[in-house]
Amino acid sequence: MEILSAGIHPRTLYDMKKAGTVETLHRGVYRLASLPAMEMPDLVVVALRVPKGVVCLTSALSFHRIGTQIPHQIHVALRQGSERPRIRHIPVKVHWFGGAAFTEGVETHKVDDVALRVYSVAKTVADCFKYRKKIGLDVALEALREGWKARKCTMDELWKYAKLCRVANVMRPYLESLT
Repeated sequence: MEILSAGIHPRTLYDMKKAGTVETLHRGVYRLASLPAMEMPDLVVVALRVPKGVVCLTSALSFHRIGTQIPHQIHVALRQGSERPRIRHIPVKVHWFGGAAFTEGVETHKVDDVALRVYSVAKTVADCFKYRKKIGLDVALEALREGWKARKCTMDELWKYAKLCRVANVMRPYLESLT
């Protein structure tokens, strides 16, 4: 994927593409055609094109295998004031987070040999409650129920991120119903 930075001439890259040795995932992102199929190609491209971004909301739920939501776009969190990424052919929805709401709860996972930054389950649940008017309260409740039922997060983690995302009062009755 870092062909040009490895010293391969652009003409050689073009010949490799023409011969079928290398395939283009996205503008500037290449992969050896002989490698096995990618598990999550769109997330890998977004991780490479937006290295400071963090996968969030329904995309993070899908990554953690929570809920029934199939995101039709990749939700990415960026620090407030960051430049909007330029990604074509992959639907990306950018959300601007500030301060600790951006930096806390970030996990790094290896997906197809690429470091993918994604929010933890508890942080994602709190974010879903914060964005409940955009993604739906039903999505947030499903994430809370399934994350708790599968033991992918603790009550302390949920409460920590509920306070951090300023949705503690909204989440309180739902958290109390779990215990």
